[in-house]
Parts: sequence; C-alpha cells; structure tokens
Amino acid sequence: MRNNMSAIIVKNLSKHFFPSKKEKKGNKNKQFKPMRKSKNNVVRAVDNISFEVKEGEIFGFLGPNGAGKTTTIRMLTGVLKPTNGTILVFDNNFWTNPIRIKQIMGHVPEEANVYMDLSGLENLSFIGELYGMNKKERIARAEDLLMKFDLYEKRHFKAKKYSKGMKQRLLLCMALMSDPKILFLDEPTSGLDVQSSIIIKNIIKQYNKEGMTIFMTTHDMDVANEMCNRIAIINEGKLIGLDTPENLKKLKQEYQAIDFYFSQDINESELNNLKSIKQVQKIRDYYHIIVHDINDGACEIIEYMKSKGINIKKINTYEPHLEEVFIKMIKGED
Repeated sequence: MRNNMSAIIVKNLSKHFFPSKKEKKGNKNKQFKPMRKSKNNVVRAVDNISFEVKEGEIFGFLGPNGAGKTTTIRMLTGVLKPTNGTILVFDNNFWTNPIRIKQIMGHVPEEANVYMDLSGLENLSFIGELYGMNKKERIARAEDLLMKFDLYEKRHFKAKKYSKGMKQRLLLCMALMSDPKILFLDEPTSGLDVQSSIIIKNIIKQYNKEGMTIFMTTHDMDVANEMCNRIAIINEGKLIGLDTPENLKKLKQEYQAIDFYFSQDINESELNNLKSIKQVQKIRDYYHIIVHDINDGACEIIEYMKSKGINIKKINTYEPHLEEVFIKMIKGED
C-alpha cells in the first residue's frame, strides 16, 4: 500500500429489496428467496455495513453464496442505489458526482461479457472511443494491454472464438482501457484455466504495485490469501470480520505447533520441561510439538538440540488455512 488515504469509505450501507404485488401474493421469484427477510417480507441483502479501503491496497470481499457480495459491489460501482448509507470513492459521492467516479474506476462484473462479433482489438477500441480517446491513442493503449494479457497474437480474432479464460482477460483489458485509479473485480479467476488464472493474478499484482487500488470478491481462499492486503467477510448481509489474512488466521487459531524431524529418538519428558512447550507427541518419525509461540518455541528447541548434539532433519510449522477461518466465522464459532 502506498499510504493511509482512503480510496473507498462505506458508512452504514444497506440494500433492501421490497416484494412486488405479485410476490406478496406468493409468486416464488428467486430474488425474494434468500433468508434475510423481515416480517414484511423485505429482503435485507446488505444490512448496515461500514468499512474503508485504503488507497493502493488489494481489498478482498469474501462471503458464501447469497451473502451480499455482488449486491455490495453493484452499489459501490453505481449499478444499484443503496437503500441507506454513504459511499465515497476518492472523496466523491457516487450519487452527487457519478461522472467523476466513472472516469477513475474500472469494473469487471461476474456475469459480464464481451462483444462477441467484434475482435479483441475492436472491443478495446470501442471502449476507448467511449472514453473519448482518439484513434491513435486507443489503438496504442489496446495493443499494450493485449500484449500484457497474452492476447496480442489473437487480437484480430472475433471474441466469440475466444476461450472463457481469454474472454475474462479481454474483459480485464476493457476495464483497464481508461487507466483507472481503482478496479472492481467480481470473482476474477472463477472457473478459469490455470494459464488464464496465473496471467490475471500476476497482472493484478503488477497494477497494484504501480499504485492501483483493487477491490475484489472471490470464493477462492488461496487467491484471497495470496493477493489481498486485507479481507472483509460478509454473511447474511452483515460484516462479520475485517483484517489482514494473517491476523484473521491468528484470530481463530486453536493452537500453534511445530513438527520436528530429528536424527534420532529423543526423550519427550525433557522437551516438556522447556518453558515454551505445552505438549509433545511422537507421531511415526516426527515429533508434533505444541508451543506457546512459534518463534520462541522453535528457537528454544533448536538451541536445546544443539546442546545435546542432535541434528534436526526437517521442520514444519502448522498454520490454519484461511478456509478454516472462513468456515468458523460463517458458523459463528469462537
């Protein structure tokens, strides 16, 4: 992150969907199936959430299906008007200064599609024209993006001939044509082939390194853990967690442990006498050692083994996976 300035400020944001007359009479429209209903059958898709996104960070927005992720990103990008609350994007209120915000943002919705009967280059040129770029400028920008996203060789192919991964890369190119300050991505790597996923992740990281703010929703915990500076977790329309991936994992970590592989068998009772150790258990050819603190425990054990002339063949540390933390938070487990 470049600094502590806020790219997005969200305060008391809510979105409620009200049933139509048909739905009041029992029409089972999918839009009104979710759980979060009031006694008046109002769907509280997003329910009074507040958070800030710092300029220059990759901010992950996680939640199960139907949690409110897509509704939130649609409000942040001006597609949906909130029922209540305030959204500021680089100090601009979307509903009083929408043109200014549109000029500095790029957006790739989950269900977006390219113009199938246009080539990759024509898709980008068309977007550039919408932003008021002259022909020379938009072709140069388009070709640069197509090179970065490994699409240049097929720039003259119609988009309908592109694979799903290539179309997703083209959509990202389209969102980047205006060189935005902030980029909104809804499930950017969902269902993609490995090559496209790697290309997209690497380019997102590169643009972020150059100062672009990224707001992304994802179901992929590995992507969130690898890429995001901070993560917010939403469930049933409410924000239930917000922190760095490391701190979220520590929050729900039940214990800290190290697996040691020694060159010979050791006396477990001797290790139990070390102050940083809570418990020692021999499992096959290694010792699973629960410690009060990973760093202190590892250092003390290493020094002890040196004093005994025992070699350490391998060390593995245990860390909870972000997915474990996510599931526990969704279930409301302490």
